[in-house]
Amino acid sequence: MKIQPVVEGHGEVEAVPILLRRLIAEAGAWQIGVGRPVRRKRHQLVHEPELERSVRIALERPDCSAILILFDGDDDCPAELGPRLQQVASQAAGGTPCEVVIAYREYEAWFLAGFNSLRGHKMILDHAETPRDPERPRDAKGRFEKMMRRDTSYVERVDQPKFTARFDLPGARRRSRSFRKLTKSFGSLLQVCGHDVAAWPPSSWTVGDDA
Repeated sequence: MKIQPVVEGHGEVEAVPILLRRLIAEAGAWQIGVGRPVRRKRHQLVHEPELERSVRIALERPDCSAILILFDGDDDCPAELGPRLQQVASQAAGGTPCEVVIAYREYEAWFLAGFNSLRGHKMILDHAETPRDPERPRDAKGRFEKMMRRDTSYVERVDQPKFTARFDLPGARRRSRSFRKLTKSFGSLLQVCGHDVAAWPPSSWTVGDDA
């Protein structure tokens, strides 16, 4: 039994399974695995016939019990684009549960939203502060790179998995609407995979405020 991700970037191919395994661990859903992501270009995921094809490819992966489609919103509004694509993807998936999640602006905006736990990393400036508006401005990658030491640079394929393993999940959920959407969608997939989601997200995630 696996959640099969569909993603747009090379970095997400490595990062999204790490993220999903962290969520699985938080939920204690050890019986659920994560498939190797299907990578598709963004224009294929927002074009309905290609989105349908992407879903069919995911369905062919071994032990696919549910599908999670995740990509960057860029300048599109997830609240407008997401429902349309969700309907298309769900119809293409037939009886297999399928969720579409669009990271507002960029995936790296989730790092900004959950930045507290990244302090102390050797690549991060000691004085870097958590942004007040992690999702609003464009170029989350650029904003994140400004928080890194001058002798380093952000390389998506290498660094996205690294920081995915570390960023603060509860903080990101509190400060990022699109990350809240991810956690909600993940909970829905847990439920259809037979896992009790009565305590999802964990109660500890709602304690405190890092804004």
